[in-house]
Amino acid sequence: MTQETAPAASWRALFSTPKPVLAMLHLGGEDQAERLSRARRETAVLVDGGVDAVIVENYFGDVDDVRRVLDALSNGAVPPVIGLNVLRDTERAFALADEFPVAFVQIDSVAGHLAPDDDAEYAERLAERRAASRALVFGGVRFKYQPVNSGRPEAEDLALGAQRSDAIVVTGDGTGVETALSKIERFREALGPSYPLIVGAGVTDENAAAQLLHADAAIVGSFFKDSYRDTGVVDADHVARFMTAVARVRSGL
Repeated sequence: MTQETAPAASWRALFSTPKPVLAMLHLGGEDQAERLSRARRETAVLVDGGVDAVIVENYFGDVDDVRRVLDALSNGAVPPVIGLNVLRDTERAFALADEFPVAFVQIDSVAGHLAPDDDAEYAERLAERRAASRALVFGGVRFKYQPVNSGRPEAEDLALGAQRSDAIVVTGDGTGVETALSKIERFREALGPSYPLIVGAGVTDENAAAQLLHADAAIVGSFFKDSYRDTGVVDADHVARFMTAVARVRSGL
């Protein structure tokens, strides 16, 4: 029997349900009060709908909004698992993960986005923060909107990303844009069968089965919104439709 790798073991310890759904909380709203109240409402809808984790992200809000939402979730109806993505500020993400019950930090790119001279320093600092934190790292490679400056082949950046993360997140070209099946398949082949792979954009109820065939989980944001766009509000019917589709995928395992 092949011995389970550390990332696979950490993944199984965090998610007991196969093909978990990680819902993105974008922190929309006109001001601080509205962003917090909407985050509370949307979290309740997502948790009631059966998602496996909620990721708090400063997509529309700022880091202060993230802190307020994390505090509210920590002292209220806590989601099954809390994740965190502080865009463009990994240091703050780890600091908040140390302060609140955050299970994982998502980082949009952990390999490939920097030139070689800058990459070594980045890798060293990331390793230090990972070693000091209880939170797992879900890292992107060839992630949406991220530059590719490494000069390395995709497979080499994936190998480095796997060393720097506990799961790899794969996306297409943009928010809400379906991730090409060929890209998911390439990532799976490069990472091997047991390393955790997450589809990070463009998963819907209609493509969930195909998207999750070679991936272990999905991050869902736009599909859960009433408008199917990142600017919308989380809609219970959309959550129910998606989770029904995922239940069918799970039943076939």
